Amino acid sequence: MHVSEIIKSTEGRRLEFKADLPEKADLAKTIVAFANDAGGVLYLGVSDNPREIVGLPEDRLVELENTVSNIIYERCYPTVLPNITFLTENDRHLIKITVYPGNTPPYYLKDKGKLHGTYIRVGSSNRLADETILAGLERKKRNISFDNEIVLEKSTEELDLNLFKQFFKEKTGETLDFQILKKLDLVKKEQNTYYPTNALLLFSDDTLRNSYFHFAKVECARFKGTDSEEFIDQKSINSNIAMQAEEAYNFVLRHINKGASVEGVYTVFRWEYPVKAIREVIRNAVVHRDYSLTGKDIKVAIYDDMVEITSPGLLPPSIDYSAMESRQSDARNKIIAPVFKHLGIIDQWGNGLKLIAGEMKHYPQIALHWKEVGMSFQVQFVKLDYESEQTKAQDLKAKNIKYADKILDLILKNPKITAKEMSEEIGVASRTVERVISKLLNYNIIAREGSTKRGEWAILSEEMSEEMSEEITNKT
Repeated sequence: MHVSEIIKSTEGRRLEFKADLPEKADLAKTIVAFANDAGGVLYLGVSDNPREIVGLPEDRLVELENTVSNIIYERCYPTVLPNITFLTENDRHLIKITVYPGNTPPYYLKDKGKLHGTYIRVGSSNRLADETILAGLERKKRNISFDNEIVLEKSTEELDLNLFKQFFKEKTGETLDFQILKKLDLVKKEQNTYYPTNALLLFSDDTLRNSYFHFAKVECARFKGTDSEEFIDQKSINSNIAMQAEEAYNFVLRHINKGASVEGVYTVFRWEYPVKAIREVIRNAVVHRDYSLTGKDIKVAIYDDMVEITSPGLLPPSIDYSAMESRQSDARNKIIAPVFKHLGIIDQWGNGLKLIAGEMKHYPQIALHWKEVGMSFQVQFVKLDYESEQTKAQDLKAKNIKYADKILDLILKNPKITAKEMSEEIGVASRTVERVISKLLNYNIIAREGSTKRGEWAILSEEMSEEMSEEITNKT
């Protein structure tokens, strides 16, 4: 890809632009932040506002390269070895600094030390790592996942696993005995006693789970409209993690629509959203979230125009959502993920994103968006035609108000008028008139006196409240 195309990209986790050589400390922060995460590329000679190639003086390129190399060598620890190259675009010269993911994190500023000099990349900024992030980087160096760490407060035998054992039996047909716990690496031996790992604690219903992982839950909400100011329904899912995904998925199904269409002689039912893809994203959120991030829960939000799933933890560096058709697999939780696979809740490694991509092909009216928000990863299923649907709804509302007014006028002129005669006068279908009449009756705006055939209409209230008007104009 040419630089002219690259500079159209947004600065983010793996990309940064600078018009000139930044301050020594700022450059070093960017380098260690890239090395601590997914790697990244820094372009020198590109201004940010406006974004354009301003270039660097050709006679300074070698000098700048040496300065960059010296700053990185002198200020970053452990040693970072970037790839520094010169580029030319439209006779303007740039320096490209490519930093690869480091094998021995945490990387930090020598003069600040590990505790006060370790930086991570969050969006397009470099952020000082806290103790939780530092611990995660240390685990990364040792190739140990957080869910594999041992919990010494209770032995495995003392842990309440009853619900998980029932669930395990139901899904696999196997009895979750001690041998299976060992086989799945859910327990560890310490001084002749087997203790649970963080993974087993998360699968348990023990009070210790609530103490350690009170934040390991799924918060679900159905909001009114397109923002989060007012909610219609909400649910906090605090069960063990084996059951969370299905409970959250069922919450989504309760709050989205399912329509029917006739194809030939068959009636075909279809959800308004790609539910298989939504289920896969929710499962991924539960299986791959970063459980070491305290105080953060999974959020499933349903708005009028989209379904949004937010999971704590950035996307693993090797996963590329833009290449969903290819098989990709990188389990953050190296114990939890195989257990979910054993339970049959997630498919073969690398099939998840491919499943989502395949399902999205059947829903061209839904856009799939994803982004990193702070230290979380967010996926959105967005209705592309929402605005046009809103316009249609507004038109329908206006028509129904007009129909209600005309019906009241016709009754004033002729209390004995029939629904059929009303439909002919107004020029709409009888079902539309009957629907509006039903609402007018329910709100005691009109009443029917006498028999169906010989009776008359009576107007009880000539003024409709805002609530009545809203109800009447809603589709039944």
